[in-house]
Amino acid sequence: MKWNYGSRSRSRHSSAVAAEEPSEVFLGGGCDGLRRSFWAEMPIELLREVLMRVEECEGKWPLRKSVVACAGVCRSWREILKEVVQTPEVSGRITFPIAVKQPGPRDTMMQCFLKRSNTSQTFHLYLNLSQALTDDGKFLLAARKYRRTTCTDYIISLHAGDMSKASGNYLGKLRSNFLGTKFTVYDASPPVTRAKMVRSHNTSPGALKHIFPRVPVGNYEVAHISYELNGLAARGPRKMQCVMDTIPASSIKPGGVAPTQTDFPISSGDSFPTIPFFRSKSMCSEKLLSRSSERQTDGSLVLRNKAPRWHEQLQCWCLNFHGRVTVASVKNFQLVASPENGVAVPECEKVILQFGKVAKDVFTMDFRYPLSPFLAFAICLSNFDSKLACE
Repeated sequence: MKWNYGSRSRSRHSSAVAAEEPSEVFLGGGCDGLRRSFWAEMPIELLREVLMRVEECEGKWPLRKSVVACAGVCRSWREILKEVVQTPEVSGRITFPIAVKQPGPRDTMMQCFLKRSNTSQTFHLYLNLSQALTDDGKFLLAARKYRRTTCTDYIISLHAGDMSKASGNYLGKLRSNFLGTKFTVYDASPPVTRAKMVRSHNTSPGALKHIFPRVPVGNYEVAHISYELNGLAARGPRKMQCVMDTIPASSIKPGGVAPTQTDFPISSGDSFPTIPFFRSKSMCSEKLLSRSSERQTDGSLVLRNKAPRWHEQLQCWCLNFHGRVTVASVKNFQLVASPENGVAVPECEKVILQFGKVAKDVFTMDFRYPLSPFLAFAICLSNFDSKLACE
């Protein structure tokens, strides 16, 4: 009798707990029933209305952490939030990690700042939360510099403390030639449009499959950057050109569209044998950079640095950064569309990316459509490498 009483008592206690915490319910018979989230049972119409109100009322960070938290409740919430939360092009906000691969706003500049650490050779990108040049910011991306014998690599990651290529935080890299005058931006995952893929040296498909079975393999060329002697010595900005392989030149025209990723593609380890790799290590450095610079970029967006103007009173070359840059530096630059893109003169005068110094190791980075935070960050990182042939 005592044992039976204890069983009934435990049964009542379990029912009470289930009634007080209805976050998980069981469907089906017995202990083998399918476990489902309680929130998944909400009507879709009501759920969409709730998430739309959360999105509208919490438009600034860190309040937008609530929007991110809603996406983690269950699959239904995540799918609806993908519809509710708009891309940075439309909203001017960065909410989810995929936004670092999406183009910025069309009508305004997205304001960020970059912090450099010379001791650890790391660079951190933050989103400005106020009009101040340097505030706490929202962390976006991190990069670390690796100097090699024939080139320099900048590994770009979503996590400041994780720079491993075998990690899901790895986004891509920037690689220079020996002189530091030509750079190639590699995306770790296939972009929306077709991009050429080369194999990263010291990485075998079998090893990657063993370490991290669902990591995308290969490096996809998405942009090429080149520097030249500006003819002004150290008194003016460097002369640079950026060829965006995956962004069409028509994207900066009225009504033009740039590719926009909606999710991080994940490749299966079984697809390794079907991927064409270059087996020569040298093909990943000088040959690829030389061939890409000689190749005519038919249909790709080409950006050039805006020419400075001579200031008679200051007796120096100047650019108007509208208060976002306060310290003179050879690293300061503004990128505009090249006339060879076939666009009107007003479009060629519109600044797409500007970068400048505000403190010893603090720089501002402002960009707009069609550049994404990832591409803008990679272009700015190329400015930190030494230019033996230009200086």
